[in-house]
Amino acid sequence: MVNISDNNKRVAISVLDLVPVISGQTPADSFKNTLDLAQNAERFGYERYWIAEHHNMAGIASSATSILISHVAGGTSKIRVGSGGIMLPNHSPLVIAEQFGTLESLFPGRIDLGLGRAPGTDQLTAMALRRNLEGAGEDFAQNLAELREYLSADNAGARVRAIPGEGLDIPIWLLGSSTYSAQLAGLLGLPFSFASHFAPNLLFTALQVYRDSFRPSEFLKEPYAMACVNVIAADTDAEAKRIATSLYMAFLNVIKGTRTTLQPPVDNMDSIWNEAERYATQQMLSYTFIGSAETVKAKMQAFADDTRVDEIMAAGMIYDHDARVKSYKILSELNLQKNEAYIRS
Repeated sequence: MVNISDNNKRVAISVLDLVPVISGQTPADSFKNTLDLAQNAERFGYERYWIAEHHNMAGIASSATSILISHVAGGTSKIRVGSGGIMLPNHSPLVIAEQFGTLESLFPGRIDLGLGRAPGTDQLTAMALRRNLEGAGEDFAQNLAELREYLSADNAGARVRAIPGEGLDIPIWLLGSSTYSAQLAGLLGLPFSFASHFAPNLLFTALQVYRDSFRPSEFLKEPYAMACVNVIAADTDAEAKRIATSLYMAFLNVIKGTRTTLQPPVDNMDSIWNEAERYATQQMLSYTFIGSAETVKAKMQAFADDTRVDEIMAAGMIYDHDARVKSYKILSELNLQKNEAYIRS
């Protein structure tokens, strides 16, 4: 069964770490920051800590996702650790079964396997990862079925087995930014997480598709939906808005196709982006909550009420590590509630 909060009146909060590489620092520094943030997240009471697979991005150091999950799980003791997500088309299902079987064996009862069907990179890099793009993404359901078979105890008699992995209880989540994975997660009775932190447009449609298509399974009796958002919290609205300029610059670079490390905050973005770039960046970041604790709580509670999600995962691309930890501390104290109408339904 999927590990969820026992308090069905509370919206669970979790952490998505993109493992940012800070300007003037190295990936090795990023890994130290990731572990420190995870240890603080555990102390703050977060549900889970996920790391996302990306490739060929100068500002993101999470390419070897399974290794980083081991790094974080080994440095913590209680918080669930997992992938948000593993991009399954980049990998052999057997390899992922073995990797996550190893992780679950090392850290029993603490590992989540979140799966996506995008490449997590550009097409040229996807080719380098996969050697060819034939069927890329289109055979996701088939690869998922193969992966689940390797993890099943029923596979013990097969000629190809995942050892370790076979028969272990590793919760599988489907991740997506469209309705494809939402429907597939519903039909299979798996939990679903939507990537609204960068792809906001289909959030409500995907959540509805997931709930409408959900069929109870041995893994999950009722739909369990998560949405990912960006959160930057500070002592004041003004301070948070300034800190957020690093996030704006990071997404602006994505739009422009520029690869760079995470840049320090600036006083004013108007000298950096033009009007069209500002619009495109802010559209991608529609579900970004910036401000003091009071401001962020009001915005996130409204988001929770509107979406009726069971869990919110927060990404925090913040230049200064101490400010990043503080942002997550503020967020952990907000105590978001599910609205009563949703609980009764």
